[in-house]
Amino acid sequence: MAEDKLKMYERAIAREKAARKEAERILEEKSRELYFKSKELEVSNKKLEELVEAKTSELKGVFENIVDAYVVMDIPGNVLKMNEAAEKLLGYTVDDKINLLNLVIPEEHERLAESFQQLYENGSITDFNIKISIANGAIRLVHVNASMIYDSDNRPIAAQGIVRDITELRSLELQKQSLLKKLEKSNDELQEYAHVVSHDLKSPLRSINALISWIKDDNEGKLSPDTLTNFDMIEATLEKMEQLISDVLEYSSIVGDTSSLTNVDLNIVMDDIITLLHFPEHIHCTVIKPLPKIKVDRVKIQQLFQNLISNAVNYSDKSKGLIEIDFEESDKEYTFSVKDNGIGIDKEYHQKIFQIFQSLNKREESTGIGLSIVKKIVDLYNGRIWLESTLGKGTTFFFTIEK
Repeated sequence: MAEDKLKMYERAIAREKAARKEAERILEEKSRELYFKSKELEVSNKKLEELVEAKTSELKGVFENIVDAYVVMDIPGNVLKMNEAAEKLLGYTVDDKINLLNLVIPEEHERLAESFQQLYENGSITDFNIKISIANGAIRLVHVNASMIYDSDNRPIAAQGIVRDITELRSLELQKQSLLKKLEKSNDELQEYAHVVSHDLKSPLRSINALISWIKDDNEGKLSPDTLTNFDMIEATLEKMEQLISDVLEYSSIVGDTSSLTNVDLNIVMDDIITLLHFPEHIHCTVIKPLPKIKVDRVKIQQLFQNLISNAVNYSDKSKGLIEIDFEESDKEYTFSVKDNGIGIDKEYHQKIFQIFQSLNKREESTGIGLSIVKKIVDLYNGRIWLESTLGKGTTFFFTIEK
């Protein structure tokens, strides 16, 4: 009996030893795992600390080098942090413990309250302009973009914003508006003056022309051939002078009035031009493909095409004159072309011909203003105009109109 108990105790002790040994083995294994995990965690923590330090340094660099003023304030408006640009703009430092809301001039307090409410409710405000009084007492107009800062429970605890001084910019804008109004008034006065001058200049020319006709009628059969020839030359000169005055008036009347812009079907415009110009029988004008509808002033666009086509007619020297109207379309603009097989233009004149009173030759019917008018109209639509030409073979004028 005693022997059985002894064996039972020995087996229990053996089981306990085996369990303890197994536990020691497991403990040693887990300790080893824990040790390696701790080492990995140390490496990870070190990398994380380095990353945080790098990001902190990076953010500090961004904060210090922002060109515009950057300010952080608490909910009541007390400045918590600001960069050098902010200190330069406001004339204060963080140590001055200023309240940004107190810098806003009294007349702007109602707008300030509305914007602050918007900032609090929506989390941000953008493109907000307000007047503030800086340290030296000067009033500055600033442009503000701001956003709320929240804690881990998503409760607003502060606000941050970019502040830009736009005082000078606004002053320049006001000056620009004033100058544009003065320019518009000056243009109106100039056009009125041009009409008056045109009338005053044409009146004596017509009087001279009428006087010459009376002299010729009163002395019919009494004047020598040379005298009649001289009278004819005077009448031709008077006619050219009157046409010159009309062209100058037309040139001065071209202004950028956007109120008359409409969608114009250029096919109808081209039909009107062809009917109006009465092409000589030996000249054929062709529109290569249907033209687009574009938003322009109808009178100006007709004037543009008509001047280019008239120019092609006037300088046609072939027994079969050809004029071709075409266009190409891109995402941003149309490129139109007027091509002829006339005398051509030497390259040295490719820019000169667009200047006022410039003509390739002294044709009696040419005043040297037609292509100047074309250039002025193209400029009104922010377009470009140029030409390609070969002497004796013809010329192609190109111009662009923005969509």
